[in-house]
Amino acid sequence: MYEGVLENIQKINDDIKGKNVTLLAVTKTVPAEIINRAILEGGIRYIGENRVQELLSKYDALAKKDELHVHLIGSLQTNKVKYIIDKVELIQSVDSVRLVDEIEKQAAKIGKTQDILIEVNIGGEQSKGGIPPETLPDLIRHVSICAHVRWRGLMCIPPFSASEEQLSQYFCSMRKLLVDNVNKKLDNIDSYILSMGMSHDYKIAIEAGSNMIRVGSAIFGNRK
Repeated sequence: MYEGVLENIQKINDDIKGKNVTLLAVTKTVPAEIINRAILEGGIRYIGENRVQELLSKYDALAKKDELHVHLIGSLQTNKVKYIIDKVELIQSVDSVRLVDEIEKQAAKIGKTQDILIEVNIGGEQSKGGIPPETLPDLIRHVSICAHVRWRGLMCIPPFSASEEQLSQYFCSMRKLLVDNVNKKLDNIDSYILSMGMSHDYKIAIEAGSNMIRVGSAIFGNRK
């Protein structure tokens, strides 16, 4: 378990070399000492945790926190926002007005502007979080009136059973969603994040326009 972590990181870095892509290491179930090896020896600077409690249990032990970008990538309940608002740079899994409002409330308390991604349920799966694509403009508008929440892009998790062709279609649809909604704001698309692609499909996602890949098992091995 956890053998070959540094080699795995190097392989993925080789895959994304010369591309405008950030590697985020998904550290769900990975102990802090292994994460720190990835940070100190593998050069990892972006990590993503799925669960609030697990993030809190590891946070104080993480190395190089002054250089580390910590993201919350899993489902976030409103009653847990207060525990991580001072610890995460980006919340990637925002999917409701209610959650936006709670993030606004907690960020205001500490004088922070919290960056978020909106999670889109691009495959329309009932078992997954995220909003339907057609409701995205309304949620972006709601975020725009918040003083302490800033929309920075989109995240998705397409159906795991999708074929490569289907994955490409999902990812291309996400890219179009981002471009269309950024254009409405007259902003620079290059300053937005499109977080899509995991261990099994990150190459397809990059081809479709992803600029942040979330990789867990391809770095740390299969979870226990």
